[in-house]
Amino acid sequence: MRLRERLLPWWFAGPALLWLLLFFAIPLVNQLSVSLMSGNSEVGYDLTWSFSVYGDAISTYGDQFVRSVLYAGAATLIDLVIAFPLAYFIAYKAGRWRPFWLLMVVMPFFVSQVMRTASWKLMINDDGPIVSVLRDVGLLGTDGRLDATAGAVILGIAYNFLPFMVLPLYAALERIDRRLIEAATDLHASHFTAFRKVTVPLAIPGVFAGSLLVFIPATGDFINAAILGSPNNLMIGNVVQSKFLTVLDYPTAAALSFLLMTAILILIAIFGRLLGTRTLTEAAS
Repeated sequence: MRLRERLLPWWFAGPALLWLLLFFAIPLVNQLSVSLMSGNSEVGYDLTWSFSVYGDAISTYGDQFVRSVLYAGAATLIDLVIAFPLAYFIAYKAGRWRPFWLLMVVMPFFVSQVMRTASWKLMINDDGPIVSVLRDVGLLGTDGRLDATAGAVILGIAYNFLPFMVLPLYAALERIDRRLIEAATDLHASHFTAFRKVTVPLAIPGVFAGSLLVFIPATGDFINAAILGSPNNLMIGNVVQSKFLTVLDYPTAAALSFLLMTAILILIAIFGRLLGTRTLTEAAS
């Protein structure tokens, strides 16, 4: 009986562990072995344990790595600034219209990302209304443009991944016990003070989860840079896509993927350390 009780958790976790083994661990090991191969697409590739590919990848594509992190970080910050008030409104003010607003948040997912990004391309072209208004108010020069700029890529990323920030924030805010806020106001705290000292700290797990859900895919994104940017705005995802599908340089592409994953894990660890271990546990739950 005790043996069955000990094995029961493993039976429940078995399907998930098998899934991770087949579709994450094994492909990851395979990708690592590919990164250490040498050769070309004509004669094939052999495992030669060539670690020099990692140093070459960093020295050659360092600008794209830095650009990807900066673009993803800027888009994550923009999404946080937009999503927090929106999630707060849905959680506390929307009332019976809450399902409608949540539907509006996820509605863009009913259209493919390529279509959504292409629509941005049309809106920010040089003859479009957005650029015209920005020129009229002086934010852009008479010959200024948004299309094919870093700003266009960042805005495209922020738009495409905004729901990933809104939904975790909404879940965190909706879970807050309203009596805590009432207690703060009963103790003569202003509504702003109660928001700053009660609501915001309790919503930090949602901030952390939303930031991860935006930053991680945004760092490896290649669609926005390809459609909205120029050759000067290419991100590391564009390089990996080209290496895998066009150049057929599989070792370099695999090495770039591993370097990107490592950089993301380090940044997440630093961010988690700044927020605290308790926040990490709450965000995961």
